[in-house]
Amino acid sequence: MKVYGLTINLKDDPEIVRRYVEHHAAIWPEVERSLRDIGIVRMMIFMLGRQLFMLMETVDGFDAERDFARHEVSHPRVTEWQNLMASFQEPVPGAKPGEWWAEMQLVYSLGGGRQ
Repeated sequence: MKVYGLTINLKDDPEIVRRYVEHHAAIWPEVERSLRDIGIVRMMIFMLGRQLFMLMETVDGFDAERDFARHEVSHPRVTEWQNLMASFQEPVPGAKPGEWWAEMQLVYSLGGGRQ
């Protein structure tokens, strides 16, 4: 099992934040199915203000670059979802050039090793 911590910001607009939360309360089934199909076992998104933190657990063979690219084109509804969510988001300060969800470094894990 692989574990990832990722972060991104929502745009600084209360209406965008509200809509983002509303959409995630009723995520489209095609999106969830595709995420599972590419090897994501568990995904949680936490929010503080407009900053999002995603905790993701995947199968060992998961490759983020390869598998998210596959996910994004797996179904027209998934592509639509990805475009809609991207319209709400912006990279965090400190993200690498071209990085959307910035990968965070694991610095501590109670009961487990570092990856």
